[in-house]
Amino acid sequence: MAAVWQQGLAVDARYNAYRTPTFPQFRTQYIRRRSQLLRENAKAGHPPALRRQYLRLRGQLLGQRYGPLSEPGSARAYSNSIVRSSRTTLDRMEDFEDDPRALGARGHRRSVSRGSYQLQAQMNRAVYEDRPPGSVVPTSVAEASRAMAGDTSLSENYAFAGMYHVFDQHVDEAVPRVRFANDDRHRLACCSLDGSISLCQLVPAPPTVLRVLRGHTRGVSDFAWSLSNDILVSTSLDATMRIWASEDGRCIREIPDPSGAELLCCTFQPVNNNLTVVGNAKQNVHVVNISTGKKVKGGSSKLTGRVLALSFDAPGRLLWAGDDRGSVFSFLFDMATGKLTKAKRLVVHEGSPVTSISARSWVSREARDPSLLINACLNKLLLYRLTRLRVEIQFPHDDGSDNISCSSNSDCSSKHLYHTRCGQALFGSTFHVSPCLILSQPVRVVDNEGTLQLKRSFPIEQSSHPVRSIFCPLMSFRQGACVVTGSEDMCVHFFDVERAAKAAVNKLQGHSAPVLDVSFNCDESLLASSDASGMVIVWRREQK
Repeated sequence: MAAVWQQGLAVDARYNAYRTPTFPQFRTQYIRRRSQLLRENAKAGHPPALRRQYLRLRGQLLGQRYGPLSEPGSARAYSNSIVRSSRTTLDRMEDFEDDPRALGARGHRRSVSRGSYQLQAQMNRAVYEDRPPGSVVPTSVAEASRAMAGDTSLSENYAFAGMYHVFDQHVDEAVPRVRFANDDRHRLACCSLDGSISLCQLVPAPPTVLRVLRGHTRGVSDFAWSLSNDILVSTSLDATMRIWASEDGRCIREIPDPSGAELLCCTFQPVNNNLTVVGNAKQNVHVVNISTGKKVKGGSSKLTGRVLALSFDAPGRLLWAGDDRGSVFSFLFDMATGKLTKAKRLVVHEGSPVTSISARSWVSREARDPSLLINACLNKLLLYRLTRLRVEIQFPHDDGSDNISCSSNSDCSSKHLYHTRCGQALFGSTFHVSPCLILSQPVRVVDNEGTLQLKRSFPIEQSSHPVRSIFCPLMSFRQGACVVTGSEDMCVHFFDVERAAKAAVNKLQGHSAPVLDVSFNCDESLLASSDASGMVIVWRREQK
């Protein structure tokens, strides 16, 4: 019964491009409010006939107000064709608003899968199986997603009006990390090699430094917000990790490095924020329980060099770590115990430090490959994708037997696969496919051990500084897919990862030293960037 309301929402999304042509930002607010109201009314249990009547009247009124749709066919026919896809995007958007557990630990929105989304994803994989891995998938939900984003081009989306504010409290010492709080538009933090961390508030005007966290005796190399933003964890060159209360700035706990080495990076486990992963100068990765201050048993591993970068995938089951010898390691993370199991190693470039790793499950709503964004001192920004395995499933045979064959660009043998007649256990712990994919045509699954393949690179200047980059947080609702990176040319660069030629979207100039880190707030209205001279610039995106 609720599907009728989803059809109504699909019609609204289709006509959304015609609303307020001079104020596209209102379109997003309108469609989100419509989604909320329709979901609330769907719970009232109105008769199906009344719902269908409403849908017809709604389509007639929109047709009279804005004219016929540009494509052939009625609005009703169009809405029927995309009902499942529109449910995918808009239902998940509402899930983010209702469920705080759906928020990612680094300010990215994590997927909250429900049955309709899983089924649609499986159908997409089957339909577009013959497309090259990493290619753009023109799903029917794309137009509704673009309408929610304001129906503007990628270049228009990332046009900036100028500087919103400049923080200079850490001048003369580099600021290696700047981060907005998770799902917060106006709370910002940055750490400095002067040994302190600043918590800043951008609204109400003028922006202010709320408090400065002091306690480390040497430079702060990295920090991370917890999922609820109530605590921060920081790592320092003084070989300690500190836990801070963001509300009052007090240090809750000081935890020395288990190896007694300089701590260079840290990240929260995205599902269980009681666990934090740190990397040190003695080539070690440690999982630490911040409640007890102790290293987790089995939660340590050794790399080939100093650990400079860490990143989890969204579910928190796969951890990547990069070192100063040019290698990226993947680890399987045991959710129950915190144990690390080393899986794969990729040599990006021998001797080139890997200074930043960012993971993303979907590059964009139309490009489904799980991807990794990597900065190494190669004067390039590198985009990798997780390799996919081609698994052909056909059964039953005439003789009653089943057949499963597997071919891939990485090692794969029959010992990784097993099945039952009902299809409930197709794969072992290495791979997983839903029973809904028991089809007569081949399907693809992602190698969940973290095997990477270079997709493309983008030119930047980075030869010696620890430059970082990010995926844009609202990428899944945009046309195209954008990444942002710092650079030693003192600029902030934007690239469209799906544009074959002239991938550069925008470039912000204003820093007087190499730009080390960048961070978007949750709605992309503000971007913060920090540099090697201690300056933090908050940029305001242009409102159209």
